[in-house]
Amino acid sequence: MADGKKKSSIYIIGAGFAGTAIAGEIRRKGIFGDVVAFLDDDPGKIGSRIDQIPVLGPIRDVVSLLRRTPADEAIIAIPGASRDKLRDLYRLLKKAEFAKIRILPGISQIVEGAAHLILAREIDPQDLLARSPVTINLTRSLAYLRGRRVLITGAGGSIGAELSRQLLSGGAERLYLFGHGENSIYEIDRELRILQEEGVGEKATIVPVIGDLKDADYTRFILKRLKADVVFHCAAYKHVPMTEANPVEAIKNNVFGTRNLVDASLQAGTRRFVLISTDKTVGPRSVYGVTKKIAEEIVLGADGGDSLSFMVVRFGNVLGSRGSIVPLFQRQILKGGPVTVTHPEASRYFMTIPEAASLVLQTGGVGRGGELYVLDMGERLLIKDLAEQMIRFYGFEPEKEIPIQYIGLRPGEKLNEALWNDGESAAETEYRKIYRILRDSFPLPSLEKLLADLAPICFFDPARPDRYRNRRILRSLLRTAVPTLEAPPHEPEY
Repeated sequence: MADGKKKSSIYIIGAGFAGTAIAGEIRRKGIFGDVVAFLDDDPGKIGSRIDQIPVLGPIRDVVSLLRRTPADEAIIAIPGASRDKLRDLYRLLKKAEFAKIRILPGISQIVEGAAHLILAREIDPQDLLARSPVTINLTRSLAYLRGRRVLITGAGGSIGAELSRQLLSGGAERLYLFGHGENSIYEIDRELRILQEEGVGEKATIVPVIGDLKDADYTRFILKRLKADVVFHCAAYKHVPMTEANPVEAIKNNVFGTRNLVDASLQAGTRRFVLISTDKTVGPRSVYGVTKKIAEEIVLGADGGDSLSFMVVRFGNVLGSRGSIVPLFQRQILKGGPVTVTHPEASRYFMTIPEAASLVLQTGGVGRGGELYVLDMGERLLIKDLAEQMIRFYGFEPEKEIPIQYIGLRPGEKLNEALWNDGESAAETEYRKIYRILRDSFPLPSLEKLLADLAPICFFDPARPDRYRNRRILRSLLRTAVPTLEAPPHEPEY
């Protein structure tokens, strides 16, 4: 290089379409380093050359030799690799002392063989945790969005941002990135534009929109202006302890924000509306779970006629989302522990963010109005097992080097989660990993009365000033509607 800086030596793990595309891009740009070799297990490729780059293998044998001369970087370019395969590769590469290990995203995010270096990122614990995600053909799943205007609320959050990334490949005319937080919307807006510059996806017009769904007048105004054909409603306050400490604001945002958006979408003629919901609506003990339960009923009760489809997609925890335990465990491990777990028997359903987003997008295309869908989350995972896996990912031994501390369940938390209520059952659909929930009855028959009673608590009413921000009245109303909600012994009035 002109400045005399030594180029990095790069090994690409996988000599398939993704690996060869990445190697070609590295060569064209000429600034990231030199691809020394492909490593692959395919006997038909081992010993050959691809664009003058040798293909070496089997991977295990070659990597063991590399320990004598550690290389700078490895890029895992096997988008269809299982979790077990990735864990095995990661262990091998770590033992070989690669200075940097990057990974391409799963096959569902690489559409029609269009792998790009910009998609590669540092490998993360969530890449190796839980089960292998389902693979979905995004091009086919997103066909219903071609030429449409798509609005994503909470676009700066974990699920909203991933929906936005995957929607780049959907052929939408416009992507409206809606959010209340200026910085998060700025970040996803810039990221999507850089992805487009690097050839990822199609040339949708990206429009950042800052706004607050709690403002009914603004919400009606902006939906009418944007003329969105499809809305993915991801925006919500989601952190259980935070919503327990701020229950009025949780109701105001998650319940009335949803109602404002549904009403505005109906008035604007939105054709499809998808609410992102949570397994915490099942027998909810937390304020957050109750807010999403009410939000589900608002969406399912929306009467848009035959031409409009308003639906709900419910699923469990997503690995690595903001405010979740994976980032918390990362911080705790990197400071030397302890890693805090609520209870040794606490378990949750887990899914990767890309997998959840792909299934939500697919459901939005095949779901019917007034229906509640649930994603197949596989088996529940013990939180302590997740903690132990993460500790080992960072090269430590659980309990011996990094202690695990059990701190007890926090207000509103349950030991285990479920995906449907006693009065509900799951029916298979023709789409793998997507189930339709059959309900014996609607759990909130007096929805309009409940909303009317909650309104003066969230919005000041001169005729009932004593109700404004009154947490005790709020909790009483919510427990009448949803008896499973916890009653803290010392609920403050305000």
